[in-house]
Amino acid sequence: VRQYVVQVIFSVTFAFSCTMFELIIFEILGVLNSSSRYFHWKMNLCVILLILVFMVPFYIGYFIVSNIRLLHKQRLLFSCLLWLTFMYFFWKLGDPFPILSPKHGILSIEQLISRVGVIGVTLMALLSGFGAVNCPYTYLSYFLRNVTDTDIVALERRLLQTMDMIISKKKRMAVTRRTMFQKGEVHNKPSGFWGMIKSVTTSAPGNLTLIQQEVDALEELSRQLFLETADLYATKERIEYSKTFKGKYFNFLGYFFSIYCVWKIFMATINIVFDRVGKTDPVTRGIEITVNYLGIQFDVKFWSQHISFILVGIIIVTSIRGLLITLTKFFYAISSSKSSNVIVLLLAQIMGMYFVSSVLLIRMSMPLEYRTIVTEVLGELQFNFYHRWFDVIFLVSALSSILFLYLAHKQAPEKHMAP
Repeated sequence: VRQYVVQVIFSVTFAFSCTMFELIIFEILGVLNSSSRYFHWKMNLCVILLILVFMVPFYIGYFIVSNIRLLHKQRLLFSCLLWLTFMYFFWKLGDPFPILSPKHGILSIEQLISRVGVIGVTLMALLSGFGAVNCPYTYLSYFLRNVTDTDIVALERRLLQTMDMIISKKKRMAVTRRTMFQKGEVHNKPSGFWGMIKSVTTSAPGNLTLIQQEVDALEELSRQLFLETADLYATKERIEYSKTFKGKYFNFLGYFFSIYCVWKIFMATINIVFDRVGKTDPVTRGIEITVNYLGIQFDVKFWSQHISFILVGIIIVTSIRGLLITLTKFFYAISSSKSSNVIVLLLAQIMGMYFVSSVLLIRMSMPLEYRTIVTEVLGELQFNFYHRWFDVIFLVSALSSILFLYLAHKQAPEKHMAP
């Protein structure tokens, strides 16, 4: 990305997103005066909403129009039209959801953050649902199919035989063309408009056409065999890795995440069915249950602060790291010299909405006395709606991921067993 404005927008979005998480840590630790924290919360949210709603969508439209040669002279006008289109759909997004009190103004923080929250929470739930299922599937050696050297050798032999058949048929085509040329059946390729029409309307001899079709089919088969061979090698490396100490450690983590995935799906279902949202943060509630069960003297308020700090810190670090890794892979997969500016701005938009929504959801993981300023700054939002919406999308994403991975795992052995 060589455009300076794109670099600045992405950097500022990332900086203010991380500053929000820093302010959450400050709330728990009591760093700075409460009025100072409130001011910085307000300023931070205003800046990041300005970037996400006004600046980034406009520049995305601007760079899209800039890549279209016919619209290059009027790119500013068409960029404004695209931004107005975005604003219309962005505003209409809030109509179906009970996310806001009707007394707020059009350009209030509550109006903007409520709509940003719907998009961000949906994205978080989709990623969380897929991650909760994919993580144990990736780490558990139970899901690894048995791959032997014999399987790899047999598939490589099929690939080599296919390549030999392609070479043989291409040789036949070359010999046939040379024979036709020697007999005068093939002339030099005509040029000009009428030559192009003639080349389109006339076809090759039937024998050559048939051989070419066979070559195309064999080349497609060779591509599939090559990908299957690479997949078998990758699976064999995973099997060997699972036998190491580190592999066994990740296998153990896979069982832990499997239990977490089942528990999370169960709790999401319970929350949806009974329309339930927790009032107490998980740490304080867990400590209270443990203390009451064991019947010991324990300072719940003191330790809930420290454990909440650790928990929120872990959530923040893993969220930032996981999202950045995902966005980087996505960028490398689809970016090009013309689309890189648009893609980076889209990633900045996704990142900003994701982190703003993280604040909405992390608020519930904070003890009640530490979420006061966060609640005041965010305004009179329907916080319970976001948690229920997260549970619904998480459940749909997790069940869809389970079905998809089950079908993929079931079809993989059948594909390699096929003759």
